[in-house]
Amino acid sequence: MSTTTKTHGLDGTFVEPDWLPLQLNEVLGLLVQFPDCAEPTQILSVSPRPYSAASVVATQTGRVFIKRHHKNVRDADGLLEEHRFMRHLREHGAAVPRVFATTSGLTAIESGEWTYELHEAPDQVDLYEDAISWTPFRSSEHAHSAGKALARLHLASQGFAAERRKPRPLVAGFTVFAASDPGAEMARYLSERPALRDDADAREGSTQALELLAPFHAELLPLLPALPSLWTHNDLHASNLLWSDAGLNAQATAIIDFGLADRTNAVHDIAQAIERNIVEWLLLTLDPASDSEVPVHLDHLQALLEGYDSVRPLSSEEVAALAPMTALCHAEFALSEADYFLGVLHSDEKARVANIDYLVGHARWFRSAQGESLLRAIRRFKGAIR
Repeated sequence: MSTTTKTHGLDGTFVEPDWLPLQLNEVLGLLVQFPDCAEPTQILSVSPRPYSAASVVATQTGRVFIKRHHKNVRDADGLLEEHRFMRHLREHGAAVPRVFATTSGLTAIESGEWTYELHEAPDQVDLYEDAISWTPFRSSEHAHSAGKALARLHLASQGFAAERRKPRPLVAGFTVFAASDPGAEMARYLSERPALRDDADAREGSTQALELLAPFHAELLPLLPALPSLWTHNDLHASNLLWSDAGLNAQATAIIDFGLADRTNAVHDIAQAIERNIVEWLLLTLDPASDSEVPVHLDHLQALLEGYDSVRPLSSEEVAALAPMTALCHAEFALSEADYFLGVLHSDEKARVANIDYLVGHARWFRSAQGESLLRAIRRFKGAIR
């Protein structure tokens, strides 16, 4: 288990955390409100993920996983959006950790400027605990199993009727390029987020992204009616899976971390999984001129898609939509991340990375020879064409 007090930086290095780690006396006062949790005895791990403070905590009767959010990132209503989805998934057979409730039935606790949530800590292996997004699977077998896990989640998600989430930072929605007029939808998106609306880099980045991504939107637009609306995870990186063991043939046993979940569609979620795991974007962040050298793991791509299709066969329209969606899916989360950096952390420097390096840089890469090569590989996927 990770005991570092550092968190993942924007360039892949470990940096000082934005949020102080959880303390034992802090969780002691929290756990007394949860009848299924005993007195804490030790902080076992400190998560290196940057957007909240999180730890696995030992108690007198077992382990729990606790996350503390700033209320401007997640208030209780925001967490309940996620918890209702997780409950639906569990009730319909998906392997998702249980969320604990207080004696009054609450699964999200507000205390001053903080909001807390408690999850069970399953015994499976957190194999990619220290891995960050944009780093690859360790094997094609892992990629294949991750695809199967995502497909099972999509099957379990069917029938969850909640509307799209309210505007919040750090949500990977799909609205801008789901619209027939993405420019007008982008203007609405920015207007609902004053920190973005008032930032010159965000305005300029959104304009450039719209121009760079226009061909992919034109390709996707006629296929959108064939993509049923669905609540999705939107962050299926290997680190958001628990595993059966530490071997190269390990199987994904559970999906965790639903902070980016929202109503999108299955193809958007698969595209996010490709974006998170198949392209090693950090090299481009460190050197924007290295677009022809960014590692792309096409063997893992094939395994991920074959695993998914073996559980939930993709329609021909979904296969056709997957390449343009992969080019488009990063945009809204990059904007949401910039909104977090501007509106919560008040960091112009970090927001500039999200707006320029992520939003615009990734969009530009998909117009490069290497980006087109990845999209051709996605288009060649024939496993789902019946």
